[in-house]
Amino acid sequence: MADENRTSGGYRKYRVLGVLATAELLAMTLWFSVSAVGPELATMWGLSAAETAWLTNAVQLGFVAGALLSALFTISDVVKPRYLFSVSAVVGAAATVVIATSVESFLPAVLLRFLTGMALAGVYPPGMKIMAGWFRKGRGFAIGVLVGALTVGSAMPHLLRGLGGVGRPTPVLLGAAALSVVGGVLVLLVEPGPYQAPAAPFDPSAIRRIAGDRGTVLANLGYFGHMWELYAVWAWIPVYLSASFTANGGETEAFAAFVTFGTIAIGGLGAVIAGVTSDRLGRTTVTSASMIISGSACVAAGFVFGASTLVVVPFVLLWGFAIVADSAQFSTAVSELAEDSYVGSALTFQTAIGYLLTLGSIQLTPIVADWVGWQWAFAPLAVGPLVGTVAMLTLRRLPEAEALAGGRG
Repeated sequence: MADENRTSGGYRKYRVLGVLATAELLAMTLWFSVSAVGPELATMWGLSAAETAWLTNAVQLGFVAGALLSALFTISDVVKPRYLFSVSAVVGAAATVVIATSVESFLPAVLLRFLTGMALAGVYPPGMKIMAGWFRKGRGFAIGVLVGALTVGSAMPHLLRGLGGVGRPTPVLLGAAALSVVGGVLVLLVEPGPYQAPAAPFDPSAIRRIAGDRGTVLANLGYFGHMWELYAVWAWIPVYLSASFTANGGETEAFAAFVTFGTIAIGGLGAVIAGVTSDRLGRTTVTSASMIISGSACVAAGFVFGASTLVVVPFVLLWGFAIVADSAQFSTAVSELAEDSYVGSALTFQTAIGYLLTLGSIQLTPIVADWVGWQWAFAPLAVGPLVGTVAMLTLRRLPEAEALAGGRG
């Protein structure tokens, strides 16, 4: 430990962790900024449920496009990641400001949300690469903190809405944009770590090697199953909660917004705890346990629907804790399995495909709700965690698992 502390600048890496996590939290506030005020925009612009869903799906699709382009041209390994992060955060903020001040209809909003998603592809994967450059031992904890920050950032627009944004979308959007700009400035204070690989040359065959590696494929399958559930729940849990509270006698929209914030934000704590635990027990153990709990919650949500607030709130908080706890560990696993020189591209490729899958689950959930009601709308999402669990338990039995968590699998 003493050697590692000397190599990495002692406790300096933890200061870097704090600054980078804060920058990530602030920048990722953009992700659900428009989705959080979706009810207001739907009323103002006369949007259908499918069109409202596209306010979120456009970000997912933009992220996928940006991530695939970044992975194809190995941008996150050629451009210094803190500069890529900073510029991307500001571009995403600018697109959000335009929506807040100049947009009054569906199509331009969707196009600007697509641009925001492309910009965020330059925030999340480069942030993980910066973190991997500072941490070798304890990397699960470090990336867990980063994903925890992303989680809290994703929840922030719901907090802004609860604090006076109900019926007032403009302050929520401008607040999210301002926070992202601050994050883009903060990340410039982060220097490259001692383990960060130097800028790599453009190599179009890198993605083919990444996509063909057996261990990486299984870790990615685990991540894909996790993502099938995660963003659909994050996107539609406000509607589920509102419907559930109404069925039980009603709570205010502000209360539902606060519970939504708590449901998403508590995942930040789950990501950190899972990071520490996976460094000790192994990546495959922690990811499998998390997916079993969250997948079960997809079905249990039908039985909890309409129950007392004293039942619903603890349930969704537990679900929110578990649903994102494993997220960082799939990224950590890929950072341990992939070639050091192309870790950024491997992570970008993983997230690109994962977010592509979310397009289907986000769009599917309200369709299921139309058929069976919001009570059972999340049940089909349980398929994702089931597939992911099988993939991670398979990886656990292979020799490649020796590269995970210092040999703990």
